[in-house]
Amino acid sequence: MKSSVEISMYPLDKSYETSIIHFIKQLRTYPFITVETNGMSTQIFGEYDNVMHTINTEMKNSFLTNEKVVFTLKVVNSDLEEKPSF
Repeated sequence: MKSSVEISMYPLDKSYETSIIHFIKQLRTYPFITVETNGMSTQIFGEYDNVMHTINTEMKNSFLTNEKVVFTLKVVNSDLEEKPSF
């Protein structure tokens, strides 16, 4: 099953930008998902199990390396990677 996830990361420390950039770079090391970013969030596309495994692994790593961090996620059970052309 294809899935799409929009994820936002909020490290609760002064060096938040470094933590966010590291998190996104780690997501991009997984060859079986697609990662797109913008100024507000990161979108991850791929097979549900692959996407959720990646997010679970990298969120846990972030929890272990940051004192406090908040994540928000929206998960959809379809591939929304394609942009509509109106």
